[in-house]
Amino acid sequence: MQGLSVDRVSYRYGDKVALDAVSFDVAPGRFAALLGPNGAGKSTLFSLLTRLFTTGDGRISIAGQDMGRTPRAALARMGVVFQSPTLDLDLTIRQNLSYFAALHGLSGRDARRRIDAALDRLEIRARAGEKARNLNGGHRRRTEIARALVHDPSVLLLDEPTVGLDAAARQSITEHVHRLCAEDNLTVLWATHLTDEVYDDDQLVLLHQGRILAGGTCAELRGDKSLKDYFLDLTQMPRQSTEAAL
Repeated sequence: MQGLSVDRVSYRYGDKVALDAVSFDVAPGRFAALLGPNGAGKSTLFSLLTRLFTTGDGRISIAGQDMGRTPRAALARMGVVFQSPTLDLDLTIRQNLSYFAALHGLSGRDARRRIDAALDRLEIRARAGEKARNLNGGHRRRTEIARALVHDPSVLLLDEPTVGLDAAARQSITEHVHRLCAEDNLTVLWATHLTDEVYDDDQLVLLHQGRILAGGTCAELRGDKSLKDYFLDLTQMPRQSTEAAL
């Protein structure tokens, strides 16, 4: 398995179980949606995947690299877009990407080539000289995704990447990332609580109260129901409290 593998990963905050033996695999070139309401454990899992947290319970593998045994090699194969914005607003798009490239030891012609390729993939090369603070929310997110691709990762993690964006920007970002899977064989794990960001042929991992409730292709899992209805029925959550989120 050279994509992403999570094998029986557990995590506790004191006596509270945040993740309970979570397991799933995402093959190269697949878009996997990690779907769950707020508090399901998505952010805790992402903290473990990015080495912000560590645990002795279970195993995480990124592009064939074991996170516990070879964390530097695993992290080098990973690109991450966190939920909270992390751009330097006083730098241009290109300067933000150049700084990130330098952190990865990339410079000169190689860095410029990689940056231009990443900007082209997200269709923002024409705006590369604009300061980040002058961009709308959608283009700031595109910039963060482009930055995460500069070092040519095999696995891209995105934690609630469309939070705060309008419907058009959300759709555009979702479509761009799906194309990265199809055209560049990128492995993507996309954490969300929004069912309209999940396509029928996407891999779906349903997380609720720290446990995986179901996994498979979205269309196969939901059957004749909408994804929202399937998820609400599976979790037995009150519809009134979740309709706005899902």
